[in-house]
Amino acid sequence: MSTTLIVGCGDLGTEIGLRLASSGHRVIGWRRNPPSGDSPIEFDAVDVTSPVTVPADVSRLVICTAPRRDGSDDYEATYLNGMRHVLDGLHRRPERAVLVSSTGVYGDLGGRVDEDTPIPDGPPRARTLLAAERMLLAETAGRGTVLRCGGIYGPGRTRLIDLLLAGEATLPSGPAMTNRIHRDDAAAAVVHLFGLSEPAPVYLGVDERPAELAEVLTFLAARLGLPRPPVGSVSRERGGTRACDSSLLRASGFAFAYPDYRAGYADMLDRPRLRHP
Repeated sequence: MSTTLIVGCGDLGTEIGLRLASSGHRVIGWRRNPPSGDSPIEFDAVDVTSPVTVPADVSRLVICTAPRRDGSDDYEATYLNGMRHVLDGLHRRPERAVLVSSTGVYGDLGGRVDEDTPIPDGPPRARTLLAAERMLLAETAGRGTVLRCGGIYGPGRTRLIDLLLAGEATLPSGPAMTNRIHRDDAAAAVVHLFGLSEPAPVYLGVDERPAELAEVLTFLAARLGLPRPPVGSVSRERGGTRACDSSLLRASGFAFAYPDYRAGYADMLDRPRLRHP
């Protein structure tokens, strides 16, 4: 039985782990504050911003770390230092490794984007993400894969819905393209990549239909029985005119359970679920 270590085993990592465990794999989940209660995942309290030792029997590795929500971590400590500590703590090179990264590596780049799009020198966060990706790919020597996810939404990730319900949503007056992936599809994609005999180094983890933020908010308002939000100024940090293309992931045999925002948000509204603890 293979042993998979999931580093950063929060909501997404837990969903990945549960899917692997249901297929008969042993799964170890590292996170700063493990949940209580029974789980098929063997949770351990580990903070990878400090040096760590990886269990000797780990043969597969998933890294999906993220900075603390309160902003007390920076990207370099979480992604670069964390990656370095995990790789240094390995007893042997893993058979397979998957890093859950972000389409944020493209910084402010606009237009159509895929895995072959050259990445310009971007803002600090984008450079840090790209450096972490390159570190994993270099040190796993052909056994590593990067999944660049768009905005992850799903159970408990209800920011747009909450804004609408609070009457605080605003439709952007200009272009505001969004690229997203449902949490369940992101987890399924990681499991899928482990099953490929010769995966590509990088895949884009976004659904089949990038959409303007105004379109998404208008759809949600109608589903919630609320008036269409007013048009105004919306602050966006990056990627406002970028449309990411996941054709390569789909060509590998992956099928989205939620191919666009309509399917994903409809499921959230019809079948409310909580995030994993």
